Amino acid sequence: MSKSDRPLSPHLSIYRWPITMTLSILHRATGVAMSLGFVVLVAWLFDVASGEESYAIFVEAMGSTIGGLLLIGWSFAFFFHLSNGVRHLFWDTGRGFEKQQANASAWFVIVAATILTAGFWGLLP
Repeated sequence: MSKSDRPLSPHLSIYRWPITMTLSILHRATGVAMSLGFVVLVAWLFDVASGEESYAIFVEAMGSTIGGLLLIGWSFAFFFHLSNGVRHLFWDTGRGFEKQQANASAWFVIVAATILTAGFWGLLP
C-alpha cells in the first residue's frame, strides 16, 4: 500500500468540533482557572491579615483593568463550572444523553454562565 492510498485522519479543516466536546475541554480549563483564582483568594486573605498598606496594594491591583478582567474571568469560570456540574448531575441519573438533548444542555450551560456572571457583576438591568 503506497502512502497516497492511505486514508487521511480527520483534520480540523474537515472535522467540526461538537459543542459537547468544547464544553468538556472548557470544564477542565475552568477548573484550572479556578485553582489559580484560589491562589489569588489566599493572597487577598494574606493581605487582609497583613495590614492596611498590603491590603491597599492588593485592592489597587485588582481594581486595575487587568485585575477587573481577571475577576470577571474567574467568576465566569466559577459559574460555568457550576452550571456544567449540574448538567453532569443530570447525566449521572441517565438523562440527557441523546444528541439533541446534550447539545441543548450545552448551550444552556453557556447562556446560564454568561447570565449569572453578568448578574453577579450588576451588568443586567
